[in-house]
Amino acid sequence: MISPQDAKSIIDNVLSQSKLPQCRVDLTWTEDVFVRFARNGITTSGYRTTQQVTITTATSDRREGTAIVSELNDEGLRRGVQQAEQLASISPPNPENMPEPGPQKYPMLEDFDQDTGLARSDRLIPYVKSVIEMARGKQLTAAGYIQRSANAIAAGNKAGAFGYHTYTDASLTSTMRNAGGTSSGWAEQSSERLRDISGESVARVSIEKCLRGAGSRKQLSPGQYTVILEPAAVADLLMWLSFAGFSARDAEQGQSFLSKQGGGTRLGDKMFPEYITLRSDPVNGKLWASPWASSLLPNQPIAWVESGVVKNLVYDRYWAAKAKREPTPDFSNGVLEGQDNGLEDLIRSAERALLVTRFWYVRMLQPQTLQLTGLTRDGVFLVENGRVTDPVNNFRWNESPARVLQNARKLGRPVRSQGSEGFASIVPPLVAENFTFASVSEAV
Repeated sequence: MISPQDAKSIIDNVLSQSKLPQCRVDLTWTEDVFVRFARNGITTSGYRTTQQVTITTATSDRREGTAIVSELNDEGLRRGVQQAEQLASISPPNPENMPEPGPQKYPMLEDFDQDTGLARSDRLIPYVKSVIEMARGKQLTAAGYIQRSANAIAAGNKAGAFGYHTYTDASLTSTMRNAGGTSSGWAEQSSERLRDISGESVARVSIEKCLRGAGSRKQLSPGQYTVILEPAAVADLLMWLSFAGFSARDAEQGQSFLSKQGGGTRLGDKMFPEYITLRSDPVNGKLWASPWASSLLPNQPIAWVESGVVKNLVYDRYWAAKAKREPTPDFSNGVLEGQDNGLEDLIRSAERALLVTRFWYVRMLQPQTLQLTGLTRDGVFLVENGRVTDPVNNFRWNESPARVLQNARKLGRPVRSQGSEGFASIVPPLVAENFTFASVSEAV
């Protein structure tokens, strides 16, 4: 792990060599340990460290240049500074360039777990062994991935700002297939602490889904359905809502679902049911976050939607100055509050619905409405009169996460979850009406 002293020394080295008025340095260091398994056996065991320094410079007339280097010795850093300044010299002025902020007081976040940060492959093997042994006991084939990472980030600039932060992360995924390849089940767990993850629990859920889906799948047509989305599916939707949905600039320029027809934004409007509250919480303790925003201003907890009302938009420093407002923190992490219901309670409450395990290959269709497209995977089941009845075919869906929250009718208890493509969030399972499935997908 790179120490705060070493990080400060590297950043000061770069800043001392910079000849331009503005220079900002961002440093990342990551140590990964991982085990990949497939066909009931380990296929890869790996250890790696990665390091990167991003150098951003600007001239007095706002011409910017950025260089990225991975060699942290004097010569590598010197070449990085030269390249950034050369690029600045040939770049057009950036009218949105802002003066760098001076010294800041960043919050102290407890995101690093020593035991997780020291774990090596021998600590990961028992998790994999549990999954594989339980798969063999049911005559199923397991595949998956377990990893843990120890991370350090640091940032500084010529104006005197400096920050340093460490965090750990761990996750386990398991996919089960039956012998005929006609059914698949998936489950995951993630945490900042490796000890919070249970191989037996992940295996049990993925096995149950695979066995439940092994019968003849009921063929349903595309259309709008009430859905019960498990947390991994909700997490993938929240990722897009978090990082693409709350931009003040987009909303004020008419390019967002938060834009009002004819001008203005939906800030202050009640757009969602009263039980929808969405916030960022860097001091949460279950989700890592940077103590500083992309602007190098301090991060802090902030509500984006509170009791259904849009409470805040993301104002970067340039757009905040233009709008004569205070800048806001970034959407540092996502916490969607829930209600005191388990997944089984949501199932019992549904007269007819589709239970969706997770999404796959999610992509943007329409930025203005935040409409996405994606696929269902590894377990879609019909719910009738409060109980799961039949496995059904997979679908391609076209839907906006904002619309899903607007159509949400019941929420479960929030848990930390991570979908197939996004970051970890704290989200509940939920019931939503009128979810649009556009076509049938033939995949298992």
